[in-house]
Amino acid sequence: MLGSALRFGFGTVSLFAGGWVMRALQGTPASLGAGPAEITPVARHSPNFRDGKFVNLEPPSETTGEVQRALIRDLANAGSHGKPPKPIPLAEPPTAEIVPAAAAATWFGHSSVLIEVDGYRVLADPIWSERCSPSRAVGPQRMHEVPVPLEALPAVDAVVISHDHYDHLDIDTVIALARTQRAPFVVPLGIGAHLRKWGIPESRIVELDWNDSHRIADLTLVCTPARHFSGRLFTRDTTLWASWVITGPTNKAFFGGDTGYTKSFAEIGAEFGPFDLTLLPIGAYHPAFSDIHMNPEEAVRAHLDLGERDRSLMVPIHWATFRLAPHRWGEPADRLLGASQTEQVRIAVPIPGGRVDPESEFDPWWQM
Repeated sequence: MLGSALRFGFGTVSLFAGGWVMRALQGTPASLGAGPAEITPVARHSPNFRDGKFVNLEPPSETTGEVQRALIRDLANAGSHGKPPKPIPLAEPPTAEIVPAAAAATWFGHSSVLIEVDGYRVLADPIWSERCSPSRAVGPQRMHEVPVPLEALPAVDAVVISHDHYDHLDIDTVIALARTQRAPFVVPLGIGAHLRKWGIPESRIVELDWNDSHRIADLTLVCTPARHFSGRLFTRDTTLWASWVITGPTNKAFFGGDTGYTKSFAEIGAEFGPFDLTLLPIGAYHPAFSDIHMNPEEAVRAHLDLGERDRSLMVPIHWATFRLAPHRWGEPADRLLGASQTEQVRIAVPIPGGRVDPESEFDPWWQM
């Protein structure tokens, strides 16, 4: 069952609980994006593309039958504890236009975040849809409302995508952003084919391989390795997955997207760090996919690997919005709090729609 889920490219087996796959295929076929024949002409020139697929620098280990059975058992026994005990609070929308900061982040839920570096704004992995799914009728559903309408976002300088799973690349959000924003979509290799399929102009698509960069005035975006996989239905790993280094003249941020723990963090830190902000995934973990999803303790370790500056801040992402694993809803943040205190790492955990910076005060709002 786990192998089937991963081949379908949703990130975790929990998305298939209930057997809704065939119904989903009757939903919105356009959301599937491009096929291998449309992607390969760009992907095949990459040294990270072999035998028709992209590969990790550190291949994930094989999942044993015992671990797969444990996952199925945990999913079956999860009950309602994967949901919040009370309605998830949302931040009050700003009453006046916010001047972009030297280093700040506004978290909209899951991995969707607006990153500010030296007055520039970068929108990462935006998903404003009700479900992260190829269908609008079935699939993981939001556990909180979208904190702010998409059209209310300020003008951004770039939209970056980490990979093409449905909880990170959403057709409706992408099409809406193409209409409401003028920024380029800066994406890992192969994802441009999905965007072209959805009518995004070629002039607004920038595709990068690992360690390639794109400059917008004094802002530099570097596509850096992650340890994950890709795919939107029957094919897997035809598009690249990535993390991102976001660098201004003075300040730097790192966006992890969706990744397992990897030695690449230390290498990225040595070449591009230290960072004022790190945005790292802490949720949707289980032993069955430990190599492709970090747990909170690994996220703290990654933050340290990436290098700290004075007042450096870690901001957690990839939790709280969609139920993608059998752990308790607030457990990722609880474990993050404990690990950060042990390692003396400064964290800020914004509520959905909340904006934080290195001067922000800590608030354990999820402990409802």
